[in-house]
Amino acid sequence: MARQRVPEGPAPDPAVQKLRVRYAKRGRLRFSSTRDFQRALERALRRAGVPMAFSAGFHPHPKVSYANAAPTGTASEAEYFEISVTQRVDPASVRQALDEALPDGLDVLEVVEAGPGALADRLEASEWMIDFAGLGADELRYAVDVLLAQERAEVTRMFKTGAKTFDVRSAVVSLDVEASARPDCAILRVVVRHTTPAVRPDVILTALRAVTGLQPPTPPLVTRLAQGPLQSASAGVADPLAADKDADGA
Repeated sequence: MARQRVPEGPAPDPAVQKLRVRYAKRGRLRFSSTRDFQRALERALRRAGVPMAFSAGFHPHPKVSYANAAPTGTASEAEYFEISVTQRVDPASVRQALDEALPDGLDVLEVVEAGPGALADRLEASEWMIDFAGLGADELRYAVDVLLAQERAEVTRMFKTGAKTFDVRSAVVSLDVEASARPDCAILRVVVRHTTPAVRPDVILTALRAVTGLQPPTPPLVTRLAQGPLQSASAGVADPLAADKDADGA
């Protein structure tokens, strides 16, 4: 006897436009987790009246795609997600409405219409700023020089699947030390390739501690400044939305 097909619910309205959004995590909101942001975003999308496209089935979900979120506790000026909508909208109007609907500290910076290609494929590297209070620039520069002189710098971390040891040095594109305007403070600017496992600021600090014993007196303040295509000539990080903006202006 043939099984009766279970209905999957009404067909959702089709998506007619995809938007790519850059937002910032600032101040105390840097402690919000990815799940916290997802909940806040879904409420904000409803309040802003964005005509979201939904998945099919009896439990539809808004079509939102998140890309390479920064770790909880770090600030960021370059977080990204994509949304699909059922009516064509003005990206600038969505940016303003969504920014007003989100809490202060989750700030929508750009909204553009998505062009061809996958956003995730453009996120090749990140630039981070690590602000060390109570640590001199000379001490930090010595630790950085030692790390850069290594062919490999292995770190072991615990994952859901267990402990994993991996090389940090190969992911590092550049490490630059700057003196801060405040006395006895230093700033480290880091550009790292996106790898698996991810080499993020806490892993860099673990590697610095392993090779030199560097121990900052207080936890540093970490901010992601950019993420996007890696520029090999300058060792910088380009704007991942540049191609979308060019297509929109064509």
